[in-house]
Amino acid sequence: MSTLIIYQYPKCSTCRNAVKWLQAAGYELDLRHIVEAPPTEQELTQLVEHSGLDLKKFFNTSGEVYKELGLKHKLATLSELEQIALLSSHGKLIKRPIVTDGTRVTVGFKEDMFSEVWG
Repeated sequence: MSTLIIYQYPKCSTCRNAVKWLQAAGYELDLRHIVEAPPTEQELTQLVEHSGLDLKKFFNTSGEVYKELGLKHKLATLSELEQIALLSSHGKLIKRPIVTDGTRVTVGFKEDMFSEVWG
């Protein structure tokens, strides 16, 4: 089975659950600390493209940094490049975990979605 890259925050219970699920499914994992080493702008651009999701889905809208920066109202005024730059500069702004095999990408953890994509 291929190795999956997981951008995650070790203290996050959702991330820990995702890691457990993927390990139980037999995947080798390359765990990356999303706060200490957030994905670069180039990596984020590729992740967004491969995910097929709207860029907004990559924002941790319930996080403190999102609220502190007032992004609920500001996000719509930023270009896609500005949004990606913002995400890559603040790991806590990124919804987690992000899982990728280089082709497929999932954001967040829901068991049914993981079963469909990684099962």
